[in-house]
Amino acid sequence: MDDHLRAGIAVYNAGEHHAAHDAWEDHWLGLDAGTDDERFLHGLIQFTAAVHHAHGANWVGVQGLAESAAAYLADLPADYRGVNVAAVRRCLRTLAADPEHVERAAPPRLRADGLALVPEDLEFDAAAIAAVALAEEHGYDEAVIERGVDYAREDLADGQANSSFVTFVMDFARDAANRGIVFRRLRQHVAERRRRETDVEGLFE
Repeated sequence: MDDHLRAGIAVYNAGEHHAAHDAWEDHWLGLDAGTDDERFLHGLIQFTAAVHHAHGANWVGVQGLAESAAAYLADLPADYRGVNVAAVRRCLRTLAADPEHVERAAPPRLRADGLALVPEDLEFDAAAIAAVALAEEHGYDEAVIERGVDYAREDLADGQANSSFVTFVMDFARDAANRGIVFRRLRQHVAERRRRETDVEGLFE
């Protein structure tokens, strides 16, 4: 839960409001309906969707999502799981009453334990989740990112903290300006490693 939560918060705070829900959705779908964690993530997903729709001036959509998100978050503590839920609820109440308020005042940044996380703050596991979400959002081949994540985890398990795969995955999540370049280099490294694996498959059977 924590890695998915932190990844989504960082992606949202980086201005990727639509992509944020991808970081939360897989985990949310596996939760039992009506639990505090399920309502929490459901509310955050709808909150970020409302902010996303505001950029397209879809005021009816903003209002409906704000009302629904507020209902999901209504009974949770003000700082549930360390996140500033109270600030989100205040924003949602305002948007439900006046959706165009978002044009006059920016929605709150999400905080985890007091820190408004951005992708640069994420450790590898959360950065990997953010990288996959951003790949889906921006049309990159998710299979390449996912394979890169797998190779990075293999390298970390072997004690290779400075693995190129670890670096590429984290840079893909963190460096929006150079994301295309990072992706191309990661794709090349994935292809090269896959070729090496294929070269030795079956040799010792």
